[in-house]
This record gives sequence, C-alpha cells and structure tokens, in this order.
Amino acid sequence: MTRTASRLLVDCLVEQGCDRVFTVPGESFLPVLDSLADCGAIDTVTCRQEGGVAFMACADGAMTGKPGVAFVTRGPGATNASIGVHVAMQDSQPMILFVGDVDRGMRDREGFQEVDFPAFFAPLAKWAAKIDDASRIPEYVARAWSTAISGRPGPVVLALPEDMLHEVDIASPVRPAVTRPAQAPCPDAMGTMMRMIADAAAPLAIVGGAGWHERSRHYFTEFAERIGLPVATAFRRQDALPPSSSVYAGNLGYGPNPKLVERVKQADLLLVVGARLGEATTDGYSLITPDHPDQSLIHVHPDPVELDSVYRTDLALCADMAEFAESAALWDTDDIIPFDAGPQAHDEWLAWNTPREEPQFDLDLALAMQSARRLLPDDAIICNGAGNYAGWWHRYWPYAGFPSQLAPTAGAMGYGVPAAVAAARRFPDRCVVAAAGDGCFLMNGQELATAAQYNLDLLVILFDNSTYGTIRMHQEREYPGREASTHLANPDFALMAQSYGGWGKRVATNAEFDAALEEAVAKTGIRLIHCITDIEQLSASGVTVSGLRAK
Repeated sequence: MTRTASRLLVDCLVEQGCDRVFTVPGESFLPVLDSLADCGAIDTVTCRQEGGVAFMACADGAMTGKPGVAFVTRGPGATNASIGVHVAMQDSQPMILFVGDVDRGMRDREGFQEVDFPAFFAPLAKWAAKIDDASRIPEYVARAWSTAISGRPGPVVLALPEDMLHEVDIASPVRPAVTRPAQAPCPDAMGTMMRMIADAAAPLAIVGGAGWHERSRHYFTEFAERIGLPVATAFRRQDALPPSSSVYAGNLGYGPNPKLVERVKQADLLLVVGARLGEATTDGYSLITPDHPDQSLIHVHPDPVELDSVYRTDLALCADMAEFAESAALWDTDDIIPFDAGPQAHDEWLAWNTPREEPQFDLDLALAMQSARRLLPDDAIICNGAGNYAGWWHRYWPYAGFPSQLAPTAGAMGYGVPAAVAAARRFPDRCVVAAAGDGCFLMNGQELATAAQYNLDLLVILFDNSTYGTIRMHQEREYPGREASTHLANPDFALMAQSYGGWGKRVATNAEFDAALEEAVAKTGIRLIHCITDIEQLSASGVTVSGLRAK
C-alpha cells in the first residue's frame, strides 16, 4: 500500500494507540494537519501556545501511561515547547514531541527559524532525532513510542523536515504496536528484601514515580497494609497510595509533616519503589543522603540506569512497578511480624492533614481547603503548577482517586491550566480543578480559550496575593524587609474567566469563598474563583512575612 509520508506518520500513530494530539498549527507540518483532519481515530486539540501544548501532552501521558503526543513548528514553536519536554523528563512521563523542520536542502544555512533539534533537545529528552528518510517513518515512530514508555518513561523529540512530509508513494508498512517491557522482579532478590524487612526495627517505604499506575497502587497498598509498613509518597506523587489506607504516612517534598520527617530520619530501612529520591523528596539530599549512613536502602526502579546512579543501594531491584507490587502482595510474609508503625504514621498524617477550625486571616486558606473537601469529590483531579499556593492542596487535599494529582515535580510554573484542559478532555465525567497562584496562572491562563473552544468543564481556584510568593518567602529569609521584583499588579481574574464565556467570582473572605464554591459546583463549563489573599499567608506550614522578618 502506498501513501504520503504525512499519512504514513498518522497511520503509525494510530497503530501505536495514539488517540489524541495537542498542537499549535504551523506551516512546517501542514501535511500532517491535513492527514489528521481525515483521521477519525485521533482527536486533534488546537491550543494557544506551545508551552501549553507540551504541558497538555505531558499531563496526558501521566494520566494514560501512553505517550502524550504534541506537534509544534520549528524555531519559536519548539523552544516554547521545550519546557514541557523538560518537565516530562524530570517527572518520568511518556511523551513524544514532533517538530516541523526546515527543508532538508536548506539545512545548515541558518534558514528561517532553523534549529539543530537533536542537539537542542538532547539534554532534555530520552532521545532526540530527525527523520530524513520518509520510508523509515514506521521505524522511527515505533522506536520513539518504545523509548518513551520503556524503563524510566520520558520524552522523545522527532524533527520532521517539511519537504519530507510532502513525499508521496511511500510503500513502507506500518509497524505493529509496541508494548512496555514488564520485567518481573528476581525471586532471590524478593526473598532478600523480605528478610531485610523482617529484620528491620523501623522500616519505611517511599513510593510513586516512574511507571507507577493503578495496578501498582492496588497491590503495594495490599502488601504494606498486611505488614503494617508505613508508606510515604514522593514529592507530588500523593495519589500513589490511597490516603484512606491505614498505613499512608503522608507526602515528602516542600513543607512536609515534621513528624514524617522525623520518621524518615529514624528509619533503619528505606524501601523506595519507583521514586528517584530527587532533590525535592529528600530536601536537597539532606533528609536522605546519597550514602545514608545507619540506614539500609532497597531501591526498586524500572530502569537499571537509575539504580546506584546517585544513591548507594544495599539491594537494587530492576522491575516493572506493577510486577513488583503484585509479587510483594502475593509473597508469603508469615516471617514478618506486623509493625505498629504503619497505623501510627497514618494517625500522625491525619492530624497534620486536618485543617484548623479557627481562622487566622480574612480568607484563611486552610479553612478554604476544608470547604473544598466538603464540596468537591475527593477523587477530583487537582492540577497545579509551581508556587507556595500549592502547599495548601498538598497538605489538606486527599488525592483519593488515581490519577488525581497532576503537578510537575520539575517545579514549572504555568502547568496547572493546560494540565486541567488535558484532564477535562480525558476524563469529562470527573471533577477537574486547576489550582493556581496569580503568577502561575498568567503564564498559561490563555489556555482557558482552549477549554472554551472544546466546551470543557473545569474549575479554577486562584489564590492571588499580588506576589511571586515562593520567591518572596526566600527573599524575606535572605534579605528581610527588602522586597524587590516580586510584587505583581494583577487583573480581575473573575472578569477574565467571564471574557472566555465562563463564570467567575471574586472573593476576599471565607464566607464569600464558601458561597462561591457552592455556586461553582452547581454550574458547568469554565468556572473561576478569584481569591484575594493576605501576603502574610506565605505557606501552609505557617510561614509569614512578619515572622521571617522577626528572625
């Protein structure tokens, strides 16, 4: 069968299981757009900025376990999209970014918007390449799909020379769909792991990360509950374990429960499953040091490259997360005397997770979270970017469903709204919330236009303290009383939502917030609550400007 190069590319994506692509159209890949228009199997979502496109693809990959797919044009399009590639890499999420490129005959002349994309993306992606030969499109697409989902999942970038896409009569057959290799754990290593746990006095598990999904969550919860093993989740992986589990101990990262921090320090055995033990999870590699003296480390990860790369490992297991979790759940654990620590750690988390009753500010964000827990379903998908505002969600929201947390571990601002668009498109029957700060929202808030175009239901809860709050907090620590470059002059965000055809309300007290949230949940479409907050509320851990200055 002969076909055009662009049609072959689209057919290859369909064969691999791609059902949605995100794009800002560009003239460099017009043939692909034309082929997608005739493809009923792929939903093409047109967006407003390539950074939003890449964030949506990254979030889609996080939700499905399949590569999220994006198409952007060369030069500015690709460089805008690079932020999403970086997030997908640091978050270990499968993604493929296709970039329309200059004609092959124009290369190396610094043509219009020309960039050496394999060189540019090499430090950001698992693999970056250029398809020069149309007959090899099936080979490249299959390899890209396999690379994105295998081992530690991550992003792949493929450049598409414009003239190559126009070629006709390409006879290459479509390659069959590839699947993620599901490596089972070594039985001898599993036996060693169980003996190490049985011999431990204070073990602790840290879970969530590369290749983690609902099956992993189910079986590991079953295993941990059976032996009373306390389980913490890695930074922004809070849906990796049901918060209702009797052994759920809370989350690590920025502003964790001090009792959980102490529990990590006192642990004599750490079982780390899926997590990389990155900077945020380990508080700058200080809570758990790379050599972790007086602690044994069992590290389970799907990619052998990750094991022993940063942390000295006492027992390394390279295995698929679900295969490992199921093996652990089915293992005979009669030799392990159940620990009391799991339920104790869960009680400590419940106390930390419960908002206080008395307000300390006109719009107290802890009490606002209490109202959100009362009025929103506990399996709502919460999408946020970077900023101290996210700390209230991380501390007080239950993240009961899976997936229910879309948040970049790379700390990228502007992720929340695009991720919410992707979530609302993927799960139209679930409640989707874009949690935002004023600074974070305006980095990709224009993607509300995408939500409006596709009639999506999503709720934006925006905390506005007219400041880049996280930077202001660090600024007050380092230069007390010398605010510089962190103040923001903001628009009326509620009116902005209304301009997109949505509903918006501006609130400044908890009573107004509660009334607005009750009104919002009764509506559909775009809804935005613009929350005017006090700069004194710098973090969910109680850090204030005046407190920092007093120090």
